[in-house]
Amino acid sequence: MSSDLSSDLDSGLDSGLRADVEADFAQAKPVADAVLYEGYLLYPYRSSSTKNQVRWQFGVLMPPAFVSTGSGERDSMFVDCLAEPGPTAVLHIRVRFLQVQSRQIESTTGPVGSLLVRGTELTTWQEAVEQEADVAVAVSDLLEHGERAVPVSVPAGEEVEELTDEAGARLGRLVRHRWALSADVRVSAEPLPGPYGAVRLRLSVHNTSTVADADRDTALRTALIACHAVVVLRDGSFISLREPPEWATPAVRACTQDGAWPILLGARDRRDLLLVSPIILDDHPSIAPESPQNLFDGTEIDEILTLRTLALTDEEKREARATDPRAREIIDHVDSMPSEVWDRLHGTIRYLRAVTGEVATVPEFGELTDDSRDDDPLDAPKITDRPAVPWWNPAADSSVDPETDSVVVNGATVAKGSRVILRPGLRRADAQDMFLAGRTAIVQSVIFDVDGAKHIAVTLENDPAAELESLQGRFRYFAPEEIEPLGSPS
Repeated sequence: MSSDLSSDLDSGLDSGLRADVEADFAQAKPVADAVLYEGYLLYPYRSSSTKNQVRWQFGVLMPPAFVSTGSGERDSMFVDCLAEPGPTAVLHIRVRFLQVQSRQIESTTGPVGSLLVRGTELTTWQEAVEQEADVAVAVSDLLEHGERAVPVSVPAGEEVEELTDEAGARLGRLVRHRWALSADVRVSAEPLPGPYGAVRLRLSVHNTSTVADADRDTALRTALIACHAVVVLRDGSFISLREPPEWATPAVRACTQDGAWPILLGARDRRDLLLVSPIILDDHPSIAPESPQNLFDGTEIDEILTLRTLALTDEEKREARATDPRAREIIDHVDSMPSEVWDRLHGTIRYLRAVTGEVATVPEFGELTDDSRDDDPLDAPKITDRPAVPWWNPAADSSVDPETDSVVVNGATVAKGSRVILRPGLRRADAQDMFLAGRTAIVQSVIFDVDGAKHIAVTLENDPAAELESLQGRFRYFAPEEIEPLGSPS
């Protein structure tokens, strides 16, 4: 079931244009689905697992009454993004989220935690239903008339399934129940100063559901979970907030985000497709083609997670299958996975770079090239002017020493003991690095990796844990362009 709300403008699209927009939404769906189900159900996929008893962590928009109790949750999210619209530019927005659906198992005597029905165990559990709401609006309309607000309403629902044994005798019933919820999708635009004709767009989603005083589990019944949006811009293009053109840098700095981040989707030369995500990603993310299915944990390596799943005992697999239909699909798929799929999971080279830095041709999976027949790693192309040494044995290469190696940054030599200011780059920094912007750090080593790239290992100045981290070899790493030299420690 979905809530499909389209503006008059959208309903007036000709069939060809509507098909094009739907094709764009379909292209965005694999990445959007990965965001939608991130953490939905974690390995070992059993309801008894502690990690699966505290769920719904990403993009959760709670009802306002629950937020006002000081719960620390949010009831809305918004993003600012920049665009260069044409005269007929139209935004096509699809807001997507999960709605909690309770699955209650009842025997003939009342509610129970589980019930064996025809050899299959059924358990009481919280499932989720995908919901969508579509909005389309012309950018010129936003500039002329201001913010556009579209209400979203998802009705309550209940489905009852009678449960019987092989002889047809009644064992109980399975009841799925959903609670009504409501939200507002708001879109606004304002022109940016300057000759470029760019605009700042703001997209926000607000949970407007009403709920009495309740605990989190009860409030989740009327929450928008893993809320995100896919935006298609016809006759126009978005500006990356990660790598903006120089003229747009001041406008990017003025953009604010709360609970979400705008990401360019599709091919790297495409700028008309956007994902508003509750999880910070880089522009143009994609799903690895080797991934055979969604494992609900994008931070894990598929091969490792699949091997762990394969190693579950029969009893653990039985419980996982009983927990959720999506968990049953994972267990069944892993148990029947053919050898060629396992082979694909075992390491993939996305690209190779020759000595010149040009992208080399990568053989198809399973294809043996003349170069790959040579078993001597020392005959491989050299990517630096350092002596040919086994890359897996740093001790064999006396030309590198993190304790004494240095790098020149802004005309200053940086080596172990140098003081630097951290300036994390927008493109490569994660959320933790961003919090360190402007902090002073002490360089602990300068490291050259096997590709010749340089990394600066640091500890924070005046950090009580710095000495312990140094003893354990636990450092924070930055590229040379992400540091500003200050000199040696006093």
